Amino acid sequence: MHPIAWSDREVRILDQTRLPHEEIYLNIATIDEMAEAIRMLRVRGAPLIGISAAMGLAAAAEREVENGDLTATWVYGAADVLEGTRPTAVNLRWALERMRRVTAEETASGKCAREVSEALHAEAQRVWDIEAGMCRSIGEYGSQLIQPGFTILTHCNAGKLATGGLGTALAPIYVAFQEEEKGIDVIADETRPLRQGARLTAWELAEAGIPVRVIADGAAASLMAAGEIDMVITGADRIAANGDTANKIGTYAVALLANAHGIPFFIAAPRSTIDPALATGDLIPIEYRGPEELDVAEGAEVVNPAFDVTPAELISAIVTDGGVLQQPLPKSIERLLAQTAETTGMT
Repeated sequence: MHPIAWSDREVRILDQTRLPHEEIYLNIATIDEMAEAIRMLRVRGAPLIGISAAMGLAAAAEREVENGDLTATWVYGAADVLEGTRPTAVNLRWALERMRRVTAEETASGKCAREVSEALHAEAQRVWDIEAGMCRSIGEYGSQLIQPGFTILTHCNAGKLATGGLGTALAPIYVAFQEEEKGIDVIADETRPLRQGARLTAWELAEAGIPVRVIADGAAASLMAAGEIDMVITGADRIAANGDTANKIGTYAVALLANAHGIPFFIAAPRSTIDPALATGDLIPIEYRGPEELDVAEGAEVVNPAFDVTPAELISAIVTDGGVLQQPLPKSIERLLAQTAETTGMT
């Protein structure tokens, strides 16, 4: 499974809107095409959005060189267009800030347009490598929380399709099942309204041979009450400095249910998902999507938030590539960022 790849001054993506029934790949050549792919969820998941934007910018820059039009102003404008596609996931801003910084450094040192383009390509690949490496570490740290025979509930999709690597929430599951042979199984929330759990999580886990069952979102409470779920693990699109976490709509409800039933609730995310500039989750911008995503009676109005925020106090721990962050989360996050800011390029 390769949700993204380089393809001769273009970026090849797996169109995730067509899964699970069709595996259709698209070649993205321009900034507008990549912006449309991100906005329409052809590529999705916080880490993969950042990777896609960086790669799309680099590929388009190569074409600008051929046309003799590549300038720093063009790069900054293109980055602004891509950054405006989806406001909640911070990985998008993180990746594009790296691309802006490289452009500024190369331009200040007097590099020609082709050298700037080559530096952008190298930086986009570095973004991908960093995210993939962080996913691997998340898998290894997170698998330590999983006991043999556990049944794990997850919400939305935070696996290979969402990251360009092993995944975030699904990475510990892959490691625990495939490498440590712990005999676990997974329950995937359908994840309304776009059914990423039913379409994407179920598809990729089934492809990997991992036992997976799909439930309607509203069924989670009854399964928890029946003792059928041992732990919950989800991904994240942005984590505030205090540990409040934005993820796909419905995650907050799952966290409330898990706490009510005494079930540990974990977040899995790379350091690039942490936004230390936001003190609390109240400040995380929430994307609202169009009414066409919900099937409702004519004349009814639609409110369609794509994400909600889970308060830090409902989170048992956050699994990152730098280790498992325990409560109190604000201190754990501060420590992690202080120790690793230079490695990740975050400040």
